[in-house]
Amino acid sequence: MQVDSLIIGAGAAGMMCAAYAPGRILVIDHAKKAGEKIRISGGGRCNFTNMHCAPHAFLSQNPHFVKSALARYTQWDFIDLIDQHNIAWHEKTLGQLFCDVSAKQIIAMLLDLMRENGAELRLETKIEDLHQTADGYEATLVAPSGKTQVTAKQIIIATGGKSIPKMGATGFAYDVARQFEVPVTDTRPALVPFTFPEDRFVPLAGVAIPSRVSAGAGQFEEALLFTHRGLSGPAVLQASSYWKEGEAISLNLDPDARLYDSLRTTRQHYGRKNLTTELSALLPTRLIEFLKDELDLTGNLADQSDVRLAEICAHLQDWQMTPNGTEGYRTAEVTLGGIDTQALSSKTMECSRVKGLYFIGEAVDVTGWLGGYNFQWAWSSAMAVARALPN
Repeated sequence: MQVDSLIIGAGAAGMMCAAYAPGRILVIDHAKKAGEKIRISGGGRCNFTNMHCAPHAFLSQNPHFVKSALARYTQWDFIDLIDQHNIAWHEKTLGQLFCDVSAKQIIAMLLDLMRENGAELRLETKIEDLHQTADGYEATLVAPSGKTQVTAKQIIIATGGKSIPKMGATGFAYDVARQFEVPVTDTRPALVPFTFPEDRFVPLAGVAIPSRVSAGAGQFEEALLFTHRGLSGPAVLQASSYWKEGEAISLNLDPDARLYDSLRTTRQHYGRKNLTTELSALLPTRLIEFLKDELDLTGNLADQSDVRLAEICAHLQDWQMTPNGTEGYRTAEVTLGGIDTQALSSKTMECSRVKGLYFIGEAVDVTGWLGGYNFQWAWSSAMAVARALPN
């Protein structure tokens, strides 16, 4: 079998590339269905992009790498595409866009576009061998029906990272990169909950609170969720991408800095109120009970000086703690790190030293914030390749 381009991976990036790439296209994936990570994303409604998508929201050893692809296929371009296919959508907080009905609409749209473009999709198909030839590449495909030898002018790797292995994620992209001596940066789980030893937060499991969570150079103000294993919620997932093992994180449970003034005002008029009772009116009761001994929250408001109230509030605005790890790839939404961008063209995503070999999507050392940014990188990097391939 001869094709112009063999795309390995039928996820967001792979299908998007197949929908627009010229020539004869074959897409393969070892899964039984295409676009499974799309299907489960956003609670089944797919947070497909973000209104505020821009280079500042992406982590990479080369922060400038994303600029070209994001500028040439923007969030507005993808919004126009789903509008053309009559997929209703809505905006949630912080510019996050979701399907009104189902993430399956995005998958159906991409499959339709692939068919219109003449691309062939083969599922439950794996690569047994891949090597370069004088004219391009040869690959041995293994499917339930048997083996197929394929020659291709180009190979596009769109198999993602290691996150959510139950959905079939593997390190295949990194294996291919090493085979062709393409450098790979260190990888680790990102957008992932923190864990703590000794079931530290079990008494608080299920408590959610607006917060500002800081880790390394990252600082995010969204919801924080205490779990049986540790900390989760949007603010924590965002901060996890900036965290390194052994480092402390900071929780600000009073991000609007209103607690001190509120306590002083209440003390002035209702000094006999119990301190913990008033704090429980401003913050979750279980949280105050949890911190009662640690912060020595005893006495009435009238017993608390301005200095003492300031001390309590300062602790709640900078609660330092050190996670013992994260929940790992099992629950991580994305993989941080990947194919070294120094080895790729930012305009075409082609390997500079391996002609005809391309990497797109999550496999590359580009990781977006939570909230649709990683899907936009999939669309943008895929279009960069589709537009660069020879007709």
